[in-house]
Order: sequence, then C-alpha cells, then structure tokens
Amino acid sequence: MRKVIVTAALTGNMVVPTQTEYLPYKPDHIAEEARRCWEAGAAIIHIHPRDPENGRPVPSIELFGELLTKIKAKCDAVVCPSTGGGPGMSVEHRVAVVRRYRPEIASFNTGSMNFGMFNIVKRYSEFKFSWERDYLESTRDFVFKNTFSDLQYMGSVFRETGTKPELEIYDVGHLYNVAFMVSEGWIELPIHIQFVLGVLGGIGASIENLLHLKSVATRLFQDRFTWSVTGIGYPAEFVMATHGMLVGGHVRVGLEDNIKLSPGILAKSNAELVEKVVKIARNLDFDIATPDEARDILGLKGMDKVGY
Repeated sequence: MRKVIVTAALTGNMVVPTQTEYLPYKPDHIAEEARRCWEAGAAIIHIHPRDPENGRPVPSIELFGELLTKIKAKCDAVVCPSTGGGPGMSVEHRVAVVRRYRPEIASFNTGSMNFGMFNIVKRYSEFKFSWERDYLESTRDFVFKNTFSDLQYMGSVFRETGTKPELEIYDVGHLYNVAFMVSEGWIELPIHIQFVLGVLGGIGASIENLLHLKSVATRLFQDRFTWSVTGIGYPAEFVMATHGMLVGGHVRVGLEDNIKLSPGILAKSNAELVEKVVKIARNLDFDIATPDEARDILGLKGMDKVGY
C-alpha cells in the first residue's frame, strides 16, 4: 500500500477569527491542535504565528520559536514553518525563522502574484476584531512579492541550514521558476512541491488544473520530485485531496485552507479535517505515513538536526 503523507495547516494568514470561532491563535491552543492532528494521522504540521490576543497574523520570530518548541514537546511530527511573511516584510525577515531554528522543512514561495482575500469582506456585516476588515480589504492592492533576487537569497539560506524547501506552487509559471532555480543551483533535486489551488490570484481548484500541474512538473523534473496538494475552501480541499492521492500525490488539509467539514458545517478543529481525509485515504486503500516515514520519503535531515 502506498504511503500518503498528510499535512495539517493549522492557521495560515488568510482566515480571520470572524469566519470561525475554532481558528486557533494562542500558542498553547495551536500546539494542542498540532498534537491532535498528529494523533489523527498528520505527519507534517504547517504553522504560521498569530497574535495571541486578537488572532492577527504576525511574523514574529519569537512566536515561531515558542510554537516550534511547544509542538516538539507534544509529538514527533515534522514541523514546517511558513516563510510567507506579510505585506512589506523583507525577504531577510521572512526567512529568518529558517536561519534561526533550522527546521527540517519550511515553505518556500516560488513566484510573485496577486493574492486576494478582500472578497471575504462582503460576507460579514460585523467583525470580531477591528483589524480584520482593513486587513482583508488591503489585499485588493497587494502583490505577494517573490522576485528572482528573493528566490536566490531564500535558496542560499535553505542550503546553509540543511532545511528542505516545500515549494509552494500557486500557478503553472511557478514550476518554471523552480526549474530555473534548479538549473542555477539555488535549490537541488529531488524537490518537494506543494500545489495550492484556488487562491484568488492563482490557478483555480479543478481536477483539470491539478493534472496539468502534475504533467508539467513531470516533464520538468521527471521522477525527481514528490508533491502534495490542497484546495482552498470547501469542497475543493477534499476534492483536490482525493484526486491528488489517486494520481500519486500527498495531501494537505487544515483551517488555513478550509473551515468546513461538510456543507454548512464548520470544522470544530483541524483534527476533524485530518480525520476526514485519513478516512478517505483508507477507503481508497492507501496507508497513512508516520512522521518518520514522511522524513524518509521527503529526504529530511531529522529532528536531531533542528535548532530548537
């Protein structure tokens, strides 16, 4: 039976607390969510720090350290911090979490793009916290900057620390950026790709688009890559996961990408989303990779070589 790696993306920086009362943002709550996801079958935990008082995304190196330490104390999951940062942040600040804590794997965004969340505003007449409306509206004029200069610098930090890049692919052109980075020696094969389908500004979440992305990746990298997929929103998260597994991929679920367990029903935890995708995988006769099996599949350096 093929081993499927399940990643749980706990908070992200797209969902705001008004959308769901179950979004974790206090460090202890995030760490406990990580443990529950690990128990449910997640081998990898993807994290973004949040302000513990109001849930606002904050790229705090200290909060990253607190999350990494607390999760490590609770389970042996692979922890994948984000280097996506926030508007106006320098690339040096964004990748500082990798330089300081030397994780086994971390996200590595591969191209500049529009990244819109402003369409969420019209769904709500009131917001729980004062920052939310302006934060979402600001993305009307937001370009997620990942220039070739940024990519070269990021690659140097990942190589120095022995951290595996999780290459975030939001559109097909990002794959060609990755191929260029490989040709220049900024990153090395084999690579690990995370397809993210359905962000406003990126490629849509459809089966046809997923198959096209996989086809392009295969043409560019032959068999020198592994890949995972997530879809933004419901039902895209589970549609992409199901079809991804059927054509050889791994999967990501979590409140970062989707807040619903079923039509009209909010997921009460990230663990519920993990449990659902694990059930789908097992019904399709796939086995669920343990953290150590995921480390082997992805070629990670191991928990004993991290800096936290």
